[in-house]
Amino acid sequence: MNATPPADPDPGLPAVLYPLQPDHPDLVAPFASLVGRSGARRLWLCQSFKAEPHQVLAHLAGRGHSVPVGTSVTLLPLRHPYEAALQARSLALITGRPVVAGFGIGNPDFVSGLTGSPYASPRTAVRDYLTSVRALLDGTTVAHEGPYHQMHGGLMPLDHAPVEVGAGVLRPGMARTAGEAADVAITWMTPPSYLAGTLGPALDEGAASRGRAGRPRIATAVHVAVARPGRDPRRLALAAAGSHLRAPHYADMLRRAGVAADPHDPAGTADALLRGQVVVTGTPEEIAEALDGYRRAGVDEVMLNPSGVLMTEGVHAAVADMEEILAACGRILPRPRQQAAA
Repeated sequence: MNATPPADPDPGLPAVLYPLQPDHPDLVAPFASLVGRSGARRLWLCQSFKAEPHQVLAHLAGRGHSVPVGTSVTLLPLRHPYEAALQARSLALITGRPVVAGFGIGNPDFVSGLTGSPYASPRTAVRDYLTSVRALLDGTTVAHEGPYHQMHGGLMPLDHAPVEVGAGVLRPGMARTAGEAADVAITWMTPPSYLAGTLGPALDEGAASRGRAGRPRIATAVHVAVARPGRDPRRLALAAAGSHLRAPHYADMLRRAGVAADPHDPAGTADALLRGQVVVTGTPEEIAEALDGYRRAGVDEVMLNPSGVLMTEGVHAAVADMEEILAACGRILPRPRQQAAA
């Protein structure tokens, strides 16, 4: 284990996302190592039905990779809000670093398989869940009787690193809910124009409806791939986004965002993903400039998602891409105001 704590991550740099379901923590370790040595913002994991993400992240911390972490996203019906809060603060205790605990509802069939029926109101389910988790993490005794969970009690006191509560967001309705109850709105495959023109205003509206001082931070996963000899950008775009394109809620979001995703026209779909910067390719410097466009659209934390390269060329190629992109971001992206004033 490391004898000294790692340096604080640079809030001006992107985060790193391991976007697959790992068969073993060893597959994620190169990503965690990259975060530690580069100063990347955070290591994110997705919901996994192979190696459970909280346990993977705790294992990596035990191996010396004590870095800020996030889940993007774990699914509500898998755990009660009490268990969710306990898992999140356990990660904050074990890593000693900030945690984003992100939650999403899953598809209706998945919810039905665990609870007996889909959520009649997904927005209510998410709002109530996030509210209870946030209150528990704040040390509040919760008394909640709702259609989707009951909660009477609180967590035992414990000092730990900060935990933010996040919500998976794709469309305006859930963005308004996140604005009401989340610390972080977590988005995938959402183009900059859609973030600026649709999701951002919906987050503002939700926050204002509850009298919150400001909207949640936005953390966005962006597919990236460095242009290299022999790489086909269209192939990488389709490899990265293919499974999501078949999901109705992603297809609907992309239509709203003006990205023509047609399952009968793979080449046209790939071109649309590239044009819309849903998948960003080019030199590391060109990718860094494109990511700055996400920042200008209101994104506070960009996650580098190397799915296309990871699935076609493997872990080491994906890590090499992200290392070069992070270095370019360090040269190109503006430093946060608090650093500039220091």
